[in-house]
Amino acid sequence: METNTNKDHIEQDTLQLVLEEFTLEQKTNNQHIEALIIAINNIGNKIDVSIKEHKPGKNVSQPLDVKPIEAILQKGFLDIKFMIGRQPKSIIRKFQILLFPEQDAKLFYKIVFGRWFLWLGIMVALTNLYNWGIHYSDNNKEIEMRQIQNDRIKKAWEYMYINNDKETKKLMKKAYINSVESNNSEKCGVK
Repeated sequence: METNTNKDHIEQDTLQLVLEEFTLEQKTNNQHIEALIIAINNIGNKIDVSIKEHKPGKNVSQPLDVKPIEAILQKGFLDIKFMIGRQPKSIIRKFQILLFPEQDAKLFYKIVFGRWFLWLGIMVALTNLYNWGIHYSDNNKEIEMRQIQNDRIKKAWEYMYINNDKETKKLMKKAYINSVESNNSEKCGVK
């Protein structure tokens, strides 16, 4: 509930700032327009004065030079057009999910899919690295367990060999030789 009130408060502050800026711009535009109106009125008054001075009854041998007046008027109209063009425009808020962007789709898809494929590659690499690490760890544990078991068997064998009589030692030697021969025949493929 607090986040909604915070959002509303932030939106109100933002709108207030935007409206204050628009009013300041409007004031400056109004001042410029008033200055232009005053300038145009001054030019009109000067034209009226110059027309009164040069009455049509008098023969004027030189035509009036209106080009400076036209230049001032054109500059004034351009300023007015510029100010009208700078008038604030309505703000439109859009919220959309871009699966098909309105413009520059090639660049959009290049960036998006480039990132997706990069992250996909990283995820696959990390998954394979994790699986390899687990497999490696399991293999090392299996080897250690077998070495411990073999060490126990070897120690038991040596204990029995040392602590028994000659007949048992002969039987143990014979069993050892038979096991070595059976291992060699299995390695060579002979059964």
